[in-house]
Amino acid sequence: MKKFINSIYKNQALIYKIFLYLLTVFLIVYLFPKGSKFKYDISKGKPWQYENLYAPFDFAILKSDEEIEDEKQEIRKNHSPYFNVDAKIADEAKKKLDLLIEETFTDSTLNASGVKLVRFAKQTLNKIYDKGVLQEIENYNDNKIVYLKRGNEAEEKIYKSILKQEELSDYLDEKIEEASLINYRSQFKELFFNLVKPNVKINESLTQQDLEGKLSSISYTRGIVNQGARIISKGEIVEGNKYSILRSLKAEYESKVWSASSYYIVVAGYVLLVSLALLMLFLFIRKYRLNIFENNTKVTFIFFNILLTVFLTTIVMKLNVNYVYVVPICVLPLTLKAFFDARLGLFTHVVTVLILGFIVPNSYEYMFLQIIAGIVTILTISELYKRANLFISVGQITAVYIFTYFSFTIIQEGDISKINYETFIMFVLGGFATLFVQPLIYAYEKLFGLVSDMSLLELSDTNSKLLKELSNKAPGTFHHSLNVANLAEAAANEIGANSMLVRVGALYHDIGKMSNPTYFTENQTTSVNPHDELEPKESAEIIINHVIHGIEIAKKNNLPDRIIDFIRTHHGTSVVFYFYKKAKENAKETGVEVKDEDYKYPGPEPFSKETAILMMSDSVEAASKSLKEPNSVMIDKFVEKIINKQMEEDQFLNADITFKEIQVIKKVLKRKLKNIYHLRIEYPE
Repeated sequence: MKKFINSIYKNQALIYKIFLYLLTVFLIVYLFPKGSKFKYDISKGKPWQYENLYAPFDFAILKSDEEIEDEKQEIRKNHSPYFNVDAKIADEAKKKLDLLIEETFTDSTLNASGVKLVRFAKQTLNKIYDKGVLQEIENYNDNKIVYLKRGNEAEEKIYKSILKQEELSDYLDEKIEEASLINYRSQFKELFFNLVKPNVKINESLTQQDLEGKLSSISYTRGIVNQGARIISKGEIVEGNKYSILRSLKAEYESKVWSASSYYIVVAGYVLLVSLALLMLFLFIRKYRLNIFENNTKVTFIFFNILLTVFLTTIVMKLNVNYVYVVPICVLPLTLKAFFDARLGLFTHVVTVLILGFIVPNSYEYMFLQIIAGIVTILTISELYKRANLFISVGQITAVYIFTYFSFTIIQEGDISKINYETFIMFVLGGFATLFVQPLIYAYEKLFGLVSDMSLLELSDTNSKLLKELSNKAPGTFHHSLNVANLAEAAANEIGANSMLVRVGALYHDIGKMSNPTYFTENQTTSVNPHDELEPKESAEIIINHVIHGIEIAKKNNLPDRIIDFIRTHHGTSVVFYFYKKAKENAKETGVEVKDEDYKYPGPEPFSKETAILMMSDSVEAASKSLKEPNSVMIDKFVEKIINKQMEEDQFLNADITFKEIQVIKKVLKRKLKNIYHLRIEYPE
């Protein structure tokens, strides 16, 4: 039992990674929509590459979205609206007319002419309300069929037959002329304008209800394909009706109600595919990024970003699959490049896109678009801390999306007019969402304790608290650090290393000297050297301890681990040669044994290009102070001697740096030192 517990304790990092791997697979599969995936890729306008396809079951042919929309537009165009007729208004108008007639005429004054006028007034009022008077003019065609609803009955009429208020004057003129009552025109017009009130008003709720009923009755299918019928032969072009049938088969296949056993089979398939994709990522990190693989926080960060991308995509697909391109997938490679490197960012991006390809529609088009966009992201983004670079890159990414989508559409449709310009808006929105990467990186730094170029830029400020303290307590060391930073940055630029990282590492690599500044020659302002009163071993111990003190100060001030690595490795496992040699000379007289370990730095040796560059730059800059009247030949030999000695001691054995790159670094250091020690001509007095 004790052995088992010890084994678990020793392998806890590996156990955690396995748990993280399994948890990520589970969560991704859980987020995936469940259902079988159609095994054929349908590419419109291209030959059918598979075997002859026969219908596996009876299914209906689905109408295209365009066809359904055309039918809906036709229904809307021909739909007959409903109008309510208010009978009370007509009754009130008739009662008012009767009262007016009684007040105007009596039995003694009602002659033949009066009877004609009364009859005309009543008949005209009845005709007006039979036609109906519209309250508000609607934007309908004159010949459109409408329904006038009187109580529970609806009467079919032509829209132009309904009288509008603005037409009342012309209508009255026409009736007055027909009745040969022109002499009474003004009286009748005044009478009817006072009596007639609109009694017809559109019934919007009933109209909308009837329209929705007709729209809902639209058939989304046209025809049936019987089981066993041949759908398409190998080599046939996928277009027209063939494309519609294939699309219908895919929709039917993926929407079938599966049994419990089928459901679990589908889930098992997803688990295998996602497991394989994530395993490839694990193996890549294990083989090519061992320092990341050994850091559980960094591995967790990578898998968290994959999960976040899958989560956002599946959520958007559930809301509206047409918005899938709004999800800023390119944030993933941007983020990983900011914290790690471009190669890991691109590999992770490709693996994530392959996983999402299982569930998105038009998977080939989606994966092609996203992989191309990811490549452009990796190639175009440099110095992310510069805001202009991010905006330019996002613009390029959006342009690539639009260009690639445009190309796909004209290949598949063969018609520019078929391009859906709403998708362009989705790409633009996705581009704007990508700009969120900067605040996201800041949040990740705080959450996972990682460091990006933006943090490095802040740390490179020489007015920061720690560097100011260094300049006050150890001004010579501060000046030395600035010189080393300039040398290292120039060398890093030449070989394509992270120049910002190596500059910041150089600025902080000697902060441990603040503990005992006067024991280091660059900080000694007088001729008194405190080492003269110490044994070589004690002096070597003080010199060596500046690395340990530097690590302590760095941790106390919350410097990132990537910067602390420079403090640890800038002397590697080299020997404090001056005091070692002095101890050897003393040993000849005293006979005391000199142990190499007492004069060696604890290490570790540099394990990256950046830490190797710092070791070379630091050694060359420090030792160059001993040169007297340097010249070009002397500097060349001096640089060669120091760096060759480091190579002989295998200081760069674990660093990912080539002999060619070391030669380039030598040339840079020689050139920079020559510039520093360039002798001016002596000016005459």
